[in-house]
Amino acid sequence: MAVTAQSNTTDDVQELDIPQLAEAQDSVEAERAHRKRQLAVAFRIFARYGYDEGIAGHITARDPEFPDRFWVNPYAVHFSKIRVSDLLLIDEEGRVIEGERRTNKAAFWIHSSIHHARPDVVAVSHAHTIHGRAFASLDKPLAPIVQESCAFYDDHVLFDEYKGLVLEKSEGERIAVRLGGRRAAILRHHGLLTVGRSVEEAAWWFITMERACQMQLLADAAGTPRVMSEEEVTLAHRQFSNANMARHNFNLLADLVVEQEPDVLK
Repeated sequence: MAVTAQSNTTDDVQELDIPQLAEAQDSVEAERAHRKRQLAVAFRIFARYGYDEGIAGHITARDPEFPDRFWVNPYAVHFSKIRVSDLLLIDEEGRVIEGERRTNKAAFWIHSSIHHARPDVVAVSHAHTIHGRAFASLDKPLAPIVQESCAFYDDHVLFDEYKGLVLEKSEGERIAVRLGGRRAAILRHHGLLTVGRSVEEAAWWFITMERACQMQLLADAAGTPRVMSEEEVTLAHRQFSNANMARHNFNLLADLVVEQEPDVLK
């Protein structure tokens, strides 16, 4: 991937030489269909990466017509089996508006609080992954030691509370407040959470963050990794936090899923 420098100073944004993908479809109906398709595909991708842990984990996508409602995976259906037709539409009270199954209460309290607090957020990803949970036990944020980690530089928070499963509105609201305007959170003793202006972004940031946790665990175990300089990390953040690049990266994985598992679209 080529990078075109606009000047010789890091104060100027480095533009990525990749095509600009559309951020929205032409109609509400088309946008809803797109979000549901990408949401179902995202679950299949998470399954491929082993991000499943029993009934835990959820990705949500805000409905484009009813912003207080969101689409989510049904309770106790493995990520590898989720299809577009399985997705549930949940209202602001946690009621299932469309769909024939029940949802995960923790999914509602966490995701509804973030969707309510962040009108800019279309999608939220949360799963109980191996490296994310291991890193979440260390009680510290990610360090900028590799370029991909810099996507979260000064753009993620540590939620340093733990009260078991999130089964109450108040805890979901505390997570949303702590997240603020950032793209990700490390939930202490719990796991990772990412948000985005599209399903593609939220899912790709989650994949990237899980890998960043893995890389830091490996680097810390091997020695003392070098932390990037302010100039280096500022440049890398501008490049690797690029939303358009996130959509391209997600679509690369999505194309494989649709080709190899076409039932996901049913």
